Amino acid sequence: MLFKYSICHPDKKDIEYRNNAISGNDVLKIAEDYPWIQQLNLSESINQNEVYYSPSLDFNCIKNGQSFCLTAIYDEQKKLAFSIWYNRPKKVKVLFGLFGESEKMIVDDYWSLNFDDALKFLQYFVEGKHQEIEKLYKK
Repeated sequence: MLFKYSICHPDKKDIEYRNNAISGNDVLKIAEDYPWIQQLNLSESINQNEVYYSPSLDFNCIKNGQSFCLTAIYDEQKKLAFSIWYNRPKKVKVLFGLFGESEKMIVDDYWSLNFDDALKFLQYFVEGKHQEIEKLYKK
């Protein structure tokens, strides 16, 4: 599968879109090498009115439109932590199930992941192992 991605910088109002197609291996390498701590330190060093985003990488699958976003924060102990935002089709009940179900894009978020776990779920995303990501939401 091929992906494109965007970057949210703490000090920039505009999101940086990288629309060139990249592989799943590229996705993982970009996430591993991204300067998460430097970007978090930058967001803490500037005037809080000038912070536009938490450091984030959002990866979109070109084929199916699903996306996976990693957002970095510091936890209470000032350790690097991540939230993930997983956007994919999901069956939902129409009018409390009276009209059956339909499929629509839904974003689920999960908070307080360490770096290794966040990368593990990103790897599931690029490998198309969506059922493994879904297990997060059943805990």
